[in-house]
Amino acid sequence: MKFSSLTANELEEAFIKVNQTIDWGQAIAGETRHYIDWYYGINLSRALMNSIKSTGKFRVMSIGRVQGPALKMIVDKEREISKFKPVPFWKVYIEVTEKANKKNKATLKYFKDIFNESELKNFNLKGKEIQVKTDKHSQTIEPPHPFDLTSLQTEAYRLFGLAPAKTLAIAQQLYLDGLISYPRTSSQKIPDAINPKAILKRLSDYFKQVNLCTRSAPIEGKKSDPAHPSIYPTGEFRDLETDLRKIYELVVKRFLACFAENAIVENKTLTGEINSLLFKDRGIGIREKGWTEIYPSTMKERELEDMNGPANIDKVDIEKTETQPLRRFSPASIISELEKAGLGTKATRANILETLYDRSYIEDPKSIKATPLGINLIETLEKHSPIIIDQKLTKDMEKDMEHIRESKKELEQKQSQVLDKAKQALIKISEDFHKKENIIGNELNKATQVYYKQQAQENEIMLCPVCKKGMLGIKYSPKNRKYFIACNAYPNCKTTFSLPPYGMIKKLGVDSEGNQKKCDKCGFPLLMSLQKGKRPWIFCFNPNCESRKQKQQDNQESLEQNQEQQETQEQTDSNTN
Repeated sequence: MKFSSLTANELEEAFIKVNQTIDWGQAIAGETRHYIDWYYGINLSRALMNSIKSTGKFRVMSIGRVQGPALKMIVDKEREISKFKPVPFWKVYIEVTEKANKKNKATLKYFKDIFNESELKNFNLKGKEIQVKTDKHSQTIEPPHPFDLTSLQTEAYRLFGLAPAKTLAIAQQLYLDGLISYPRTSSQKIPDAINPKAILKRLSDYFKQVNLCTRSAPIEGKKSDPAHPSIYPTGEFRDLETDLRKIYELVVKRFLACFAENAIVENKTLTGEINSLLFKDRGIGIREKGWTEIYPSTMKERELEDMNGPANIDKVDIEKTETQPLRRFSPASIISELEKAGLGTKATRANILETLYDRSYIEDPKSIKATPLGINLIETLEKHSPIIIDQKLTKDMEKDMEHIRESKKELEQKQSQVLDKAKQALIKISEDFHKKENIIGNELNKATQVYYKQQAQENEIMLCPVCKKGMLGIKYSPKNRKYFIACNAYPNCKTTFSLPPYGMIKKLGVDSEGNQKKCDKCGFPLLMSLQKGKRPWIFCFNPNCESRKQKQQDNQESLEQNQEQQETQEQTDSNTN
């Protein structure tokens, strides 16, 4: 049976139209991928740990055929940022008033940035006259294509700040609940086989925007997937919790938008020229909203008054600024880059990113930064075993597996050839790695010590109030996935403090005099809990602090009040009955 959603109709249809055989090309290709990932993950990760053990130390480390190249992409970006040197440049703006109509004013920008300060002398233009004209043209903008997994993860991060792994987990739950189709797909197609018109009809009971779905055939993207169509709603509906509801409604709106009409916008450009200097300003007006009435769009209206003829230059503003370094990857943008590079699959990319976080190779949940440990790992592998982090190795393997998937015969023979090729490459890597094991181990061990020492210093918050010798610091337990506070004089001092179980815990920072911000009640340093989609919570971690006791008392009073209201309501309902 082949199906993409867990609805009664589709399961029954799949059972009636059961295939004669398994899609062996797809199955063997998937099995081959599992074998190769297992070979590389087990052997390369063990090789890394053995190299550290050869120095008398131990640390859990991992690397893989996709994990290595993915980390290298992040480290390469970090290197570019660290080498960046800002360059000053200037932007020039003029404020103008149309002579024929004094109410028409505009601010025009010189069409390029200026990197030679001596050129600024050409902009002594205040009080002069400039010729301004208005150009207009209409633009038709089609709806966005249906969701594949990568575009769903990217949009969920853009709109809600949800990490790709979180989005995938939510989408998987919605699939299991029969609300959306299978999410692990790279397709951007809406085939007739899913009966989209029937889905629209069922959705019309819950979403009034269905009335805008007047397009006879949906907009589709270029990508297809042999296993599944794009992500689409099944037409089922139920009340959902916050994040589940966000993703479900996003999938629905994207699906509906594919059947809505094009948006039509009017682009307007004001152009002014004086002394061969060109100034411009641009505006946009939405003439037909089309699909933008359904799906959140990045388009924003910006009205500009028409201006044609001479205008007075009332003011000249020169703004000095500097070039900025490249932006670091966000969780969404790195997933997109991995897809473009052909690294990993739609189902594994988010997990690869989570593994890099868990191994402390990268940090910061929003702007991904390679840690000294991650940078050192890549530098070590570049020197001693560069093939491990070579994108070409992974791409060639993916091509081999794609060839298996498309084949109709001799599948086991082709699988054997691909696996033998992978084994031979791995044996060569392992032999070279073993020869330099001690050198690699010493380099990695040194980086590990530096990293943890740096982390410990950054997370120190105060002198331990119990032993008066050690420092209290914020710690993180990967096993329990929780933050806590402990004294660094352990095991001589076993003082610990519990922290909120959710979110990332950070020091609050310093005041205007450079001192760490402290609790007004007890003098302990204040901490901050950060959770996606919520305002930062500032709190005191001292369990005996009056502020904690007051909060507990307020919570208890609120609970008792709610209980009393509930009992009163129940008594009223009983009397009514």
